[in-house]
Amino acid sequence: MADAPEAPVPDRDYLDTHTPDSRAVDLLAENLADYRAIVHRTDAEGLPALIARLLARRGARTVLVPPLLPSSWLSATPAEVARVQDGAGDTARELDALDSVVTGCALAVAETGTIVLDAAPDQGRRRITLVPDHHICVVSVPDQVVTSVPQAMPRLDPTRPLTWISGPSATSDIELDRVEGVHGPRTLEVVLVTEGPAG
Repeated sequence: MADAPEAPVPDRDYLDTHTPDSRAVDLLAENLADYRAIVHRTDAEGLPALIARLLARRGARTVLVPPLLPSSWLSATPAEVARVQDGAGDTARELDALDSVVTGCALAVAETGTIVLDAAPDQGRRRITLVPDHHICVVSVPDQVVTSVPQAMPRLDPTRPLTWISGPSATSDIELDRVEGVHGPRTLEVVLVTEGPAG
């Protein structure tokens, strides 16, 4: 019996164009909070002081820094908080000993409350955001915020290592007891920065 010819698959009518929208930023903040991320809002001028407060509140003595994180982001952080540069030879044990990591992101998806990292120089290698227990991630709004996953896909390079983060790492056992920090940061703080992050 001959195979029937394949019927053409109709194109899906996805909304895949990106238009900055303040409602998308509000939705992103709401969904991030639903996933137990801690959401902060500031402008570019207030970003360094906010990061310094978040690190101080955490009691961080060391902060992991990707190679091209804008230097101004940590300009208000006291010198006694040691900046540790991301290095190719860092072991999981060495990374686990660090208190916090600060990164940028590739973009954020409002409908799913998801931050996407692509290992760009302001984000560093994937492992630096998966091992330390505290991750501060800076999102430039509205430029880096899209409403949906179909809008995100054309803006991402599929050849880069993409990490999709929806809240702090968590899992539940058979009795639905939630445990955080199993395979990633126990605490995710997302900073939504208007007017673009300071460079």
